[in-house]
Amino acid sequence: MLEKLSNAFGPSGCEHEVRELVIEAIKGRVDSYRVDHLGNLLAFKRGAKSGAARRPTIMIAAHMDEVGFMITRADADGFLHFTNVGGIDARVLPTKRVKIGPKRIQGIIISPPVHVLSAEKRKKVTPASELVIDIGVTKKEAAESKCPKGSYATFETTYRKLGRGVVCGKAFDDRVGCAMLIELLERGPYPFDICAAFTTMEEVGLRGAKVAGYEVKPDIAFVLEGTICEDSPKDRETCPVTKLGDGPAITLVDGNTIVNRKLAQFALSRAEACGIPCQIKRPGVGGTDAGAIQHSGSGVPTLPISVPVRYIHSPASVLSLKDMKQTVDLVEDLVRNITPQAIKVKV
Repeated sequence: MLEKLSNAFGPSGCEHEVRELVIEAIKGRVDSYRVDHLGNLLAFKRGAKSGAARRPTIMIAAHMDEVGFMITRADADGFLHFTNVGGIDARVLPTKRVKIGPKRIQGIIISPPVHVLSAEKRKKVTPASELVIDIGVTKKEAAESKCPKGSYATFETTYRKLGRGVVCGKAFDDRVGCAMLIELLERGPYPFDICAAFTTMEEVGLRGAKVAGYEVKPDIAFVLEGTICEDSPKDRETCPVTKLGDGPAITLVDGNTIVNRKLAQFALSRAEACGIPCQIKRPGVGGTDAGAIQHSGSGVPTLPISVPVRYIHSPASVLSLKDMKQTVDLVEDLVRNITPQAIKVKV
């Protein structure tokens, strides 16, 4: 499932291909599902416990969108100008292959040969606003007919195995979360009602999650993510955000969320009880849909649980399948063992 989702085309605001893959995977495993006006896929699975006037609802969310590009115009020579959709470092763009629009037109983001660059220009990063995409045509009209203004584009990257239990692909942020959420639905039912929220437009401001949180009104929420893994060799000793192979990462604080500490402690204690290695994501780095879900309604106790992913928001990312499996195991255990008292958490 991760391979299919990683290879799918789905920048923010254009998630329909990913959504159709998810719908096909969860049919027959949920009691109902619907797509809202922002394109979120909300799937519901009734809990095994009955008799309560109102059974608590646990939301488990993962976003379907990936970073990408949008075509803004074609110039007289047939080159396509573009803007980024989501946060992409301009340093990774030159010479990268992309696919554009419904017909998946192939293109390459241009980079002048080093031979023609001055010494000064070699030291500078060319901003995305000065880069263009070459699709092999030489006229404006030909470029516009193939890739009209407003067409979406993503990196052209194919999922593959790198080594034992390590894989490479695009959009692991957050197709790994979507793959894990599908697996969790397959493992149900659970004691409480579950809403699996496959959200849209996370990379451009958590937009889908905000709407989903207000719509579902969950009692508690877990957010599944592919998070920053910056554990490469360094000149000096620094604390990595997360490390590949060290298991699920629990967030305490990030750019838009301060999690309920009691909920985080519950997750860490259950991980220890199950023998699942766990790590604390370095505080203050990044952000997730938890920032929007947490603020919905009268407030929702929310906890992001992530798989470490190297090189996110780039043409190719790397993750450990063992980390992924352990994250699914941990979230399954949390949902099966959480109590009404734990749901009514107080800081």
